[in-house]
Amino acid sequence: MGGKTQSDPRGDFIVNWIALKQWIREVLNEDIGVGDLTTEALVPEDHQSSCLFIAKQDGVIAGLPVAEAVYRELDPKMKWEWLVREGDRVKKGTAIARITGPTRAILTGERVALNLLQRMSGIATMTRQLVDRLEGLSCQVLDTRKTTPGLRQLEKYAVRVGGGTNHRFGLSHGVMIKDNHIAMAGSLAAAIERARKHVGHMVKIEVEADTLEQVEEILKHDVDAILLDNMDLDTLREAVRLIDGRVWTEASGGITPETIRPIAETGVDAVSLGWLTHSVSALDISLDFGEEASR
Repeated sequence: MGGKTQSDPRGDFIVNWIALKQWIREVLNEDIGVGDLTTEALVPEDHQSSCLFIAKQDGVIAGLPVAEAVYRELDPKMKWEWLVREGDRVKKGTAIARITGPTRAILTGERVALNLLQRMSGIATMTRQLVDRLEGLSCQVLDTRKTTPGLRQLEKYAVRVGGGTNHRFGLSHGVMIKDNHIAMAGSLAAAIERARKHVGHMVKIEVEADTLEQVEEILKHDVDAILLDNMDLDTLREAVRLIDGRVWTEASGGITPETIRPIAETGVDAVSLGWLTHSVSALDISLDFGEEASR
């Protein structure tokens, strides 16, 4: 897909494009199989079209480079024109991209391209809404590992496009000690000690707490962060007071658009929301041929 320039509409959002290209081949193969029977039967092989991707709702656009990659995989000569930048906020009815090339390829890739573009834009839109609710605060909006299998890279990318911050990409990207781990280790102290010996000083360790007593116990040990889980506002404020900036703090559990700001105002460094990637509605986007688009 070429290197980026300062004016590149993709912006500075990083994706592993090599892995993405391989994944797109698998996704297209899943949908196309031995061929697009309908399109091959009804559309002449040499027919060309020019189509517009149209936002049918207000929202934040994410996934245009992915949709472009889908079509370039089907036909490397496909012409793609950006009409907005990745991460732009758009109004209903906005044309966000134009694609020109073989009609067969356009129709064959339509569903895969739209599925990805709609889902990623839905995540970016909700993330931006949450980030906007925290305006003036230093609290970050985090995603979690509660992602769609196979879509984690793209869903977490969409969170970044929306202004959020990624939590762990996977189990190998940090230590998160929860109650089941502590039970298996025998004690909190044993769990932290064994984890630290296993990963060394370069890897961060976060421990989950759901009571103030657990917070006090965790603070006696060598950890980098505490996950404050399902605490009410008064308990969160007291936990932040006890921690007093000694470790990084994350609030999680039951956070909604209505409660996110009061929770952030307790002084936590971040709030994490699993539903940001597993339950967000897709943004309505269509691919329109138009009266003068085909020939």
